[in-house]
Amino acid sequence: MNQRKRNPRVFLISPARIGGPRSNTLLRHEADFDLAIRLRSGSATLGEAYSFISGLYFRGKMAYVEAFAAPPMGVPPALIIVPGLGLVPPHEMFDAERLRGTAGVPVNESNPAFTAPLLRDAALLDRQCGPDCEYLLLGSIATAKYTDPLLQVFGERLLFPVEFVGRGDMSRGGLMLRCAQSGEELSYVCVRGSIVQGRRPEKLTPLRKR
Repeated sequence: MNQRKRNPRVFLISPARIGGPRSNTLLRHEADFDLAIRLRSGSATLGEAYSFISGLYFRGKMAYVEAFAAPPMGVPPALIIVPGLGLVPPHEMFDAERLRGTAGVPVNESNPAFTAPLLRDAALLDRQCGPDCEYLLLGSIATAKYTDPLLQVFGERLLFPVEFVGRGDMSRGGLMLRCAQSGEELSYVCVRGSIVQGRRPEKLTPLRKR
């Protein structure tokens, strides 16, 4: 187990993309499986919907959060960056119409419809958590779409796992699942000033069966 001293931390999780095959399956009006039915009635959580849509990548994020959560008292261990809505807890109930609405908000650092709610909620979170809290981005750091607005609020306290550099989404998901299983935490560095693109690492070894 990694014994690094922990400051309070909140994980910031990037969203699943609405519009791909899995989201279309989930949002079909005729879909008759449990999650789709519950989503239409507003009795599914955002985390459940995103886990279905994004598969391994999002499941890896959620497993990693559960393994290494250390939020300040009264604050969720993780918040999801949701286009047009800001920062939303994974356990918040969602319905299909609300989820569809997020698809119309381009995720771009120059789009106020995306950045304004994100900046609003990040500032509220920062006031609630205090100056010692760290914010760990589990998402893309290769572009500025998340990092630019978040750096405006969190500055040097916005961190990311250095092992993400050079990995694709599925590789990151698999890596986080392995860390959750082993209890070995990733290494965090400040987003500001870091090298965020690099050579692709070697493939992960297969997960051990439990």
